[in-house]
Amino acid sequence: MHIVYVTDGKAGHRSQALGLYQAMQRLSQHAVSFEEVPAESLSRFNLFLARGHQKHLLIQQKPDYIFSVGSATQLKALLLGQVFPKAKTVVLMKPKFPLQWFDYVIVPQHDGLAEQDNVIVTQGALNPIVNEKHHQKKRILIALGGASKRHQWSDAKVLQAIEKIVQDNKKSEIVVTTSRRTPKDFLSSLHEKTFAKNLQIFPVEDTPQGWIFEQMQLAEAVWVTDDSISMLYEALSAGCKVGVIEIDRLKQDRITKSVDLLLQDRRVKVATRLSELYPATQFAEADRVVAQVVK
Repeated sequence: MHIVYVTDGKAGHRSQALGLYQAMQRLSQHAVSFEEVPAESLSRFNLFLARGHQKHLLIQQKPDYIFSVGSATQLKALLLGQVFPKAKTVVLMKPKFPLQWFDYVIVPQHDGLAEQDNVIVTQGALNPIVNEKHHQKKRILIALGGASKRHQWSDAKVLQAIEKIVQDNKKSEIVVTTSRRTPKDFLSSLHEKTFAKNLQIFPVEDTPQGWIFEQMQLAEAVWVTDDSISMLYEALSAGCKVGVIEIDRLKQDRITKSVDLLLQDRRVKVATRLSELYPATQFAEADRVVAQVVK
């Protein structure tokens, strides 16, 4: 089985495609290969000329599936599907084209589409994380986001939440990391606090690619600021207990509603004591999707 992924180069989009591909690898009885092709390198004119020939200079192997994530990739993926008509086109987002143009449309619940024959609704965007079951008791990871168009960051509120987590989990090992959106001066404020001596602090700039996913595999619990919906789902996929650090919301939208659904479904909790968090549960959306896509 061969997959061609039409990529726009964005890490978040690639993570979704890898999540589905790696789940196919885990669950398929056959070898599964993966090929990435930049959308910008696929000329619409050349794709049009190649229709029906079942070959393209940039494609190394005839695909069984064509993945796309990102608005700039969808048309190229559809045209590539005309070049390779036996391949199934899979878009991992709410498309800008009619749903029936794709063989499968995979969308997170907050996008508001209903399940149909070719539409699969997921809890959150897919990711490549699985529970490797290496979690260490009383090990905590705090993953910080930052300001966004829907959230207003407050150093004071986040520092207060971290201090309370430290106070309520005195026998725990606590690791803190930032993201690209975390304000630059936040860590200076954190280091000034007396409770900071109880923390292992790793700025995102000092961590290699994939480091945070490795830390999620080790942590019993992960606390995430509620602006970071992707990290909430990644922590759930890793098999962690998940706590939410609330920051002020500027508006309600589909992303904040997705966080609220996780709270209502008792998958994550606003609490500061590890023992108060909901037990970790099986959360493997990519595997569930594969069972429907690969028949």
